[in-house]
Amino acid sequence: MDDQLDAVDGVSGRQFELTVRRLADGLSYGIDRSPFLGSGLEFAQSRPYQPGDSVRSIDWRVTARTGRYFVKEYEASKRIEAFLLVDTSASMTVGTAKVGKYAAAVRLAGGLALACLDRASPVGVLAVGERALRIEPSLSRGRVFQWLHVLRRFRRDEGTLLGTRLTQLLASLSNRSLLIVLSDLHDPTATAALRLAARRHECVVLHLEDPAERDLSGAGFLRAREVETGRTLVTRGRARATGSQEIARELARARIDYLKLDVGSPVVEKLRHFLRARNVFGRQVR
Repeated sequence: MDDQLDAVDGVSGRQFELTVRRLADGLSYGIDRSPFLGSGLEFAQSRPYQPGDSVRSIDWRVTARTGRYFVKEYEASKRIEAFLLVDTSASMTVGTAKVGKYAAAVRLAGGLALACLDRASPVGVLAVGERALRIEPSLSRGRVFQWLHVLRRFRRDEGTLLGTRLTQLLASLSNRSLLIVLSDLHDPTATAALRLAARRHECVVLHLEDPAERDLSGAGFLRAREVETGRTLVTRGRARATGSQEIARELARARIDYLKLDVGSPVVEKLRHFLRARNVFGRQVR
């Protein structure tokens, strides 16, 4: 069991944090950074004017109807708590891209976490491999970087437990939450767990794929070894591509926002457009 630190990018902790901050800025570019949508407030009621109230808050319609000054009261829209579910399994750590699936997942988790905090949404993290890591949602940037540095360590023999970890998380959530999954979706139980999660929670799935996996889509029969179990298997590249398409269809039927990201290509602009189109950062507690 060989723990390795920064085996993919080999950068210092400070450089890593700068990279994550730049990524967060890239994801937020062109998206409203205020913590609320529109005016940022929801009308609650009108009440009689009191000395010291701003004249800009006067409700002129009620004032005209009653002949007495009334002012509008607002309440802030409550932001939904977010959980980032990061796949820490061994299959995430292998590939041919310069920035592999696991390194991309950790960086993206950091960028998404900071983007959530910019909009006053508490954010936490859950590792969905074999390791035990769960940090409850908070508004602390320092806490985000603490768990990001923990995630930078990985094992090359860690199994995937996305379906199991997600099911456990659902049992503990009392309020509707935003669940963002960053995974290569190698766990066959994940789709069923995600469908269950989508019944009550907002779900976003970022499916990370290495160029080598993409290139296998046109291949014939091939012999492979599963990274997490060491099991040898014979499969077809076309079957894998079909399986990926079926996952996307199933998630779409469950109304789960899904995006496949090829880590061999730039992903920030594609992800930013996806987040804006789906209004991921604008979701609120109902």
